[in-house]
Amino acid sequence: MTPPRPRRPACLPSRAATAILTVSLIAASLPAASEPLNLELPDMGDSTGTLFTPQQEKALGEAFYRNLHLQVQINEDPEVTDYIQALGRKLVENSDTPGQPFHFFVVNQPVINAFAGPGGYIGVNSGLILTTESESELASVLGHEIAHITQRHLYEAFQAAGRMSLPTAAAMLAGVLLGAGTGSSQLGQAAVIAASAASQQMQINFTRDNEAEADRVGMKILSGSNFDPRAMPTFFERMQQSTRFSTGRSTPEFLLTHPVTMSRIADTRGRAEQYAYKQYPDSFSYQIIRAKLHVQTTHNPQESVSYFTAISDVGTRQQQDVAHYGLALALIAQGKIGQGRPMLQELIRRYPEQSQFYNALADAEREAKNYPAALATYEEALKRFPGNRALSLNYAQTLVRSGKPAEARKRLQEYLLRFPATPEVYELLAQAHSQLGNEAESHRYLAEAYYADGQTRNAILHLKLAQRAPGRDFQTDSAIEERLKELLEEQKEERRK
Repeated sequence: MTPPRPRRPACLPSRAATAILTVSLIAASLPAASEPLNLELPDMGDSTGTLFTPQQEKALGEAFYRNLHLQVQINEDPEVTDYIQALGRKLVENSDTPGQPFHFFVVNQPVINAFAGPGGYIGVNSGLILTTESESELASVLGHEIAHITQRHLYEAFQAAGRMSLPTAAAMLAGVLLGAGTGSSQLGQAAVIAASAASQQMQINFTRDNEAEADRVGMKILSGSNFDPRAMPTFFERMQQSTRFSTGRSTPEFLLTHPVTMSRIADTRGRAEQYAYKQYPDSFSYQIIRAKLHVQTTHNPQESVSYFTAISDVGTRQQQDVAHYGLALALIAQGKIGQGRPMLQELIRRYPEQSQFYNALADAEREAKNYPAALATYEEALKRFPGNRALSLNYAQTLVRSGKPAEARKRLQEYLLRFPATPEVYELLAQAHSQLGNEAESHRYLAEAYYADGQTRNAILHLKLAQRAPGRDFQTDSAIEERLKELLEEQKEERRK
């Protein structure tokens, strides 16, 4: 049977999550090339001089995202992903470039930060989401990062740094991330040294101007998306106040990568006051996702049990119900499904239109290996919420675990027609094919899981294993050979950097 991919630790040192987040540091990390390189940047008459083509931006963003998987744990929970994507899309629709592609994701890191990467990839740490006190505060951070991309701050930095091959650019970004966190990786050390040298050589420092512009544009996006413009200065002010009696070691990473001054707070406060005051209630989904992230990112479930118990009778009825949801998840994480199950059943009765409560109940039954009950709950929920991504994926996972690989394969193939592939989806397909005895297909999909996870070497290994597996047909052989050729060429290009 095909072995599962090894999982990475949930969190890395906070500095590892910091280095890639500063636009100026990204610029400094890309040294000028000493010879012609592969990523040619055509002059398109833009004020920045040279730009990536849309295809190059997309390729660099995808390579960056794969490399990022090697350094931090990307949250693959479809409910968390769908929420942050929906919030991000709402903001982008009210930006200067509503048609520009973006990809929003959550990183399981307790430190407070968010960052913009190439190709419209915007990450937000779970720690920042949990620190926000309103959905408008979270939206203000995303709006700021969207502005960094729409105003071309990243690409101005790349232009100043010079041309380089796509693998080199993506690996250098990942190398800076790794090196600042551990200081032990040769790749990371080299990247940090290169970043320092390039910074001294080019003397680039436009962070203050870029941050001011991102604040201005971000606030416009925020107000146009029906979020509270005052949330931006409020969040800045709270972050600054948190450092009043802190040492440098305890300073929130958000402030290290997004310096906040009194003048910056005053400027954003003045802009916000130009908008009429009104109430901006948080969405139910925001509250639910924060509760879920609290449980997911707390190493000791008892801490979450204590936290949600303490606030279970505080606030509005809806806020109390969200606390009950968090408490149920925490109890189930402790293995106390008998206590968590009735809470979720009551929430389903009270909120029949909230798919998250059905999903939580079915997940609980699955983790307790009550597969018939889990499958029945998923099937009932999918009738009410047809095409729901989280329910569809978790249903397929339960089919795999319960020994129904043929049905799981069918469901996963249907899933891929509607939703983007993730490492988890490929891994489930690999497991389903393995149970069906299709070892070539199993290794082929596991190769895709590794590749999406940034592990090209392991992906190549499994493609070679697929070539030697029994029961292959001509079509499968051709697909494996073509994919192996692509990855070997990419690896060869990477070694040339």
